[in-house]
Amino acid sequence: MSETIQRCTWCGTAEDYVAYHDNVWGRPVADSQELFAKLCLDGQQAGLSWITILRKQANYEAAFCNFDPEKIVQLPPSYQAELMHNAGIIRNRLKIESIFKNARAYLRLREQGIDFNQFLWQFSDGKPRIFARKGGDIPTSDSVSDNMAKALKKAGFNFVGTTICYAFMQAVGMVNDHVVDCHCYQSVCTEMRQFSL
Repeated sequence: MSETIQRCTWCGTAEDYVAYHDNVWGRPVADSQELFAKLCLDGQQAGLSWITILRKQANYEAAFCNFDPEKIVQLPPSYQAELMHNAGIIRNRLKIESIFKNARAYLRLREQGIDFNQFLWQFSDGKPRIFARKGGDIPTSDSVSDNMAKALKKAGFNFVGTTICYAFMQAVGMVNDHVVDCHCYQSVCTEMRQFSL
């Protein structure tokens, strides 16, 4: 009889959610554009479950030029209205507008000589934070996500509240919130210890 693989309970048993949990969630990300894409997608999640956005991710990538900020800002204003008819994404005007706002903010930072990855990772001192969480003690925000949210808003980003920022940090490996009995916990810890920008 095969041994049951232990995972964080939030991912359930859906094949795509389990694959995301095992291969993506908590693995440290250094690439600025990948971080931008994830932050935008987490903003789309507001008020919804992550699996809803995960299943629409390919549609978002197609609709928003693979989250290339330079290409996004070049899209004509009429395109935003067209996106309200795109059934493959969340058809919420404010959420759609937020991706355009975020692209402009990203480019403004770059014009100031600030790399987006450096901007985001500064809040955790450039390295992942490793915890030994057990079920039931995982926060939805902390002082680091508070500071990140404030700085992002000040820089012109949208849909970046502290809860969204904390979920983002969990996803891109700025914090290891895999529970200790999850089969991914040790491998994520190893990746985090080897991580460098």
